[in-house]
Amino acid sequence: MTFINKWLRADIQDIKAYHVPKSEHMIKLDAMESPFLIPKDLVKSYLTYLSEVPLNRYPDAGAEEVQQALRSLMDIPDKLGVLLGNGSDELIQLVSLACETGDTVLSVEPSFVMYEMIAKFTRLNYQGVLLDDNYEINLNGVLEEITRTQPKLIFIAYPNNPTGNAFDRESILAIIKESEALIVVDEAYYAYSEGSFLNEVANYPNLVLLRTISKMGFAGLRLGLLIGSQNTIRELDKLRLPYNINTLTQASANFLLKEKDHIIANANIIIDERQRLFDELTAMPGLKVFPSQANFLLIKVDDAKSLFEFLKSNGILVKSFTMNPQLSNCIRLTVGNPSENNEFLEQIKNYYG
Repeated sequence: MTFINKWLRADIQDIKAYHVPKSEHMIKLDAMESPFLIPKDLVKSYLTYLSEVPLNRYPDAGAEEVQQALRSLMDIPDKLGVLLGNGSDELIQLVSLACETGDTVLSVEPSFVMYEMIAKFTRLNYQGVLLDDNYEINLNGVLEEITRTQPKLIFIAYPNNPTGNAFDRESILAIIKESEALIVVDEAYYAYSEGSFLNEVANYPNLVLLRTISKMGFAGLRLGLLIGSQNTIRELDKLRLPYNINTLTQASANFLLKEKDHIIANANIIIDERQRLFDELTAMPGLKVFPSQANFLLIKVDDAKSLFEFLKSNGILVKSFTMNPQLSNCIRLTVGNPSENNEFLEQIKNYYG
């Protein structure tokens, strides 16, 4: 036995690391990123702006200018507090660290894998409740688990990853009302969705929203935010590590997030392309395409492993779920730009002959 095997917690050794496949020279449609680069007419002024950033100094500890840029972009009311994280993953970890060792974290399944992984990292008990056959919340099942386990945290992705649907709003409100847990509604894909719980945060002291700029064109900046009451955010801020938002991320966000019209225009392109892909794929025999309010589509096929390998061999990377029985023979397709989507459709047609 090696030193690290003797030294490391046994439960950590049992966890499989989050896998990111290599994607060089491929059309990357596996990670829900935006396909759009910074507009060419902004590149020169953006680089000039970055050249004046004082990298010899620590970043603004509170990232106040970034907060204001996010409030403006996302129409966040001043009465609510905002807490920034190095991606939303850090904020999931932060609220988990606020719990006592052995507390229960509850979520639905399938959903974002980091809810369970971070629960394990932070010595919390994770409890998942299966979605129904249509990937909707089993409300009775969730309420029964709330009564049985008395969770400290409940994560609900809205829209859900990897299924793409926005759960029934009344079911989520029932969970908020019936539980004493902190309810984290994860709106990572809010820019592509018809609904939000932003207007409900002020009504429920146990509700916070999790958002990110990763899905709208800035995944490389690693910037997420938690939205809640001023008091909730003030207390949770005690767990934030100093200077967690680096100087280059802050400078980039301060410059790029002010391009609200451009960001919204790109989101609308993705929404249109999502509908086009949905229509064309639904018309193909043998495919079941699930409705989505995110920037991806979940597609059930006859042999997901075979299709995944075929697409990969033809330069297209999508997400497969070989180890998840609830997603048997499903692939998840990120909506790309029109040319990327056309190439995907062409290869799908080639595969099915």
